[in-house]
Amino acid sequence: MRILVACDSFKDALPAAAVCEAIGRGLQEALPAAAVSLLPLADGGEGTTEVLAAHAKATWARAQVSGPLGRPVQAAYARSADRQTAFLEMAAASGLQLLKPEERNPLLTSTFGTGQIIQQVLQAGAKKIVLGLGGSATNDGGIGMAAALGYRFLDASGHEVPPNGGNLIRIQEIDSSGVPASLHNAAFTALCDVDNPLTGPRGATQVYGPQKGASPVQIALLEDGMANLAAVLRQTFGKDVSHLPGSGAAGGMGAACMTFLNGELKPGIQAIMELTGFEQQLKSVDLLITGEGKIDEQTLQGKLISGLCGKAQAAGVPVIAVCGALLATAKSIQDIGLKAAFSIQNRPLSLEEALAETADRLQATAFNIGRLLQQ
Repeated sequence: MRILVACDSFKDALPAAAVCEAIGRGLQEALPAAAVSLLPLADGGEGTTEVLAAHAKATWARAQVSGPLGRPVQAAYARSADRQTAFLEMAAASGLQLLKPEERNPLLTSTFGTGQIIQQVLQAGAKKIVLGLGGSATNDGGIGMAAALGYRFLDASGHEVPPNGGNLIRIQEIDSSGVPASLHNAAFTALCDVDNPLTGPRGATQVYGPQKGASPVQIALLEDGMANLAAVLRQTFGKDVSHLPGSGAAGGMGAACMTFLNGELKPGIQAIMELTGFEQQLKSVDLLITGEGKIDEQTLQGKLISGLCGKAQAAGVPVIAVCGALLATAKSIQDIGLKAAFSIQNRPLSLEEALAETADRLQATAFNIGRLLQQ
């Protein structure tokens, strides 16, 4: 039997490579004669840069930049051997994990640090930049990033406003006279794992604002600010991005990439599958095993598993999934295209215990799946 193990990271527990390795160990223990291949994947959210860098054999570098609230942070990014391509993840500089729960406030947080990384790789000669969106602490529509790259945001009096979510409502004009030519000469691809628009009931603010610390009053202010930014972007760039799928990714960073960077916004899983040669590998296997930390109804909305299942169905390859939390209904699991889905949890555990045991539980679950597959 030929088995391909292609998994995302398990958030806060294991990176994608370690997830695949644990499952591979369990399968080989149960099926020593099986040919098991490992393919760590990501969907454009957290962990994307690590996967891309590994497949591109890129080298890692670090930059000291501003965190979400302006404190210095060390952010990692990767560069191809010829320095022409850079792989960035906005969570490294603007991520929710950089703040304590009580510090979360999308009125104040900014993507300025992400822009600083982009500025550094441009100065180092990068011509192609791949930016993973996800895990952000911000809801600033990407104006922080843009400010670091030379854009200025002016109010009705012509005064420059600080680039954060709380000031979106004040922006009346965008000045691009200070933007360097290197920005326009580079090609940007932004990878996202959601298809939310910039504004509206499914928009960046109303769906993701609460987890970033926004109160109902703040959500209303931020939503008005996003609508105002969309209007100014339309006036400045001639693009109406407010309702485009993915424009609301990462607190509006999707919209920022399409306008300030004139970049391409792609579903992360689509780009990752292309870059890693997933479809080619799928042609030579009998079974695909995939997984991510949680399988729920959102798994249907552009997440990694739904993307893999679509390709596997077309190739006639059955798919089994493993996860930490299995919250989807039986019908949803079937609709996604999964043959079966298994939670790795075998008893009630605290979150800390569950995270610590993830590798062992993945291996044990994979062993049990392997036993079922024995002929």
